[in-house]
Amino acid sequence: MSDATAPQRIALIGLGTIGMSFAGLHLARDNTTVDVYDTRPDFEQYLFDTLPHFLVQPEQSGESTAEDVSTRQGAVRSLIDAGRLHIHTSLETACASATIIQEQGPESLPFKQSLWAQVEAIAPATAHFWTSTSGIPASKQQAQLQDKTRLLVVHPFNPPHIMPLLEIVPSPETATERVDFVHGYFSVPGSKHRPVVIRKEIPGFVGNRLAFALLREACYLVKEDVVSVKDLDTILMASLGPRWAGNGVFESYQQGGGPGGIGELLEKLSGTVQHVWDGLGQVNLLDEEGAEWKEKVVKQTNEAYGTLTAPQLREKEERLKDFVKTQSKTYGYDKSDV
Repeated sequence: MSDATAPQRIALIGLGTIGMSFAGLHLARDNTTVDVYDTRPDFEQYLFDTLPHFLVQPEQSGESTAEDVSTRQGAVRSLIDAGRLHIHTSLETACASATIIQEQGPESLPFKQSLWAQVEAIAPATAHFWTSTSGIPASKQQAQLQDKTRLLVVHPFNPPHIMPLLEIVPSPETATERVDFVHGYFSVPGSKHRPVVIRKEIPGFVGNRLAFALLREACYLVKEDVVSVKDLDTILMASLGPRWAGNGVFESYQQGGGPGGIGELLEKLSGTVQHVWDGLGQVNLLDEEGAEWKEKVVKQTNEAYGTLTAPQLREKEERLKDFVKTQSKTYGYDKSDV
């Protein structure tokens, strides 16, 4: 099995938002070559128009000027001229020399099963197979593969060139060395990414399950007119957001429990916690009632935020970069004093 810190040649299949972001992530390393393939007819122009945004380094900030964009489009040309970025018009040529093949195609099980069968037939025998799916497990995608040990899920949080988390989700048949390789690839010294191996396949993996659980209760509270969309977001950003960004769920309650930690907290607040758990809201996206509460949530969200403009989206990305940078900051506190 190849060394995860060695030079890699990565074939990216499907260059939508996630695919472009992964291209920026991989190209940020100086020992990678990236082959890109997408079926859209204007792919090359699309790449030159879109990829520059994802080549912005985390320490850069501020709005992009036309000169900045032109400079970064020149950076795309430089990557091509240097042989680090290759644009392909066929799946065969994109995968021919790859050590890693990563797909970001539609969330369709038949599509992914068919794609991986095609890839296996043309890829080098040692190439790693990574799928960026948000919910289709590797065990279902690998149905048509002869060698089922090669495929695993690499689930990013969007956008992966900024967000540190990568959920590595092997199938029961994925080889251990394949899992070790992807973990090592994203854990090289200097990387800001934080890969986590999910021990069992489960719908939504872990990050989305937590997010969707919070979303369900948020929708329920708006549905019941307990709080507005805008105020609920304020509550989250002014309380749980900053705390969980610094400590996570369990560490936060370990801290909140005082000397006895989370054990003492769960003991003291067991009645309150259980009462809230028993009363958590149930909302259904698929039944007739769902249409009514969904309309309320969408209407209030549109009224509160409208359609975000490109400068607003850039500002939010820059803020996100600052949040991520703050997480890695140290403050010189001597823990031996406690």
